Amino acid sequence: MPAVLVAAGIAVLSLWENPRMPSSLSMSDKVLHGAMYFVLAVAWLVPLGARLRGRVMPYIYVWLGATGYGALMEVLQRYCTLSRSGEMADLYADAVGALVGVAIVVVSVQYSVFRNQ
Repeated sequence: MPAVLVAAGIAVLSLWENPRMPSSLSMSDKVLHGAMYFVLAVAWLVPLGARLRGRVMPYIYVWLGATGYGALMEVLQRYCTLSRSGEMADLYADAVGALVGVAIVVVSVQYSVFRNQ
């Protein structure tokens, strides 16, 4: 359930009509994208907890799903909003943020943070 709420929040923030960001905020926009998709990946993986131990495919699926969702949001920004534009740099930031989230969960599972689940 938390992953659904995170995904909904990302959709609202991504598709909300607003004026263009000043170019001075360009880098912080990429950090925000990375952070949102980091949280999305972690929200998808944490409920699985210890069941992830020894498995690789769930991590790949979550990374692909989060990156695909980021691509969808960029396409929707490009074609369904008046004040937003889809950018490849944003998609790269989404993918990197999701990858960092997946990596942190991999390390957490490896070191038994989810031992009691």
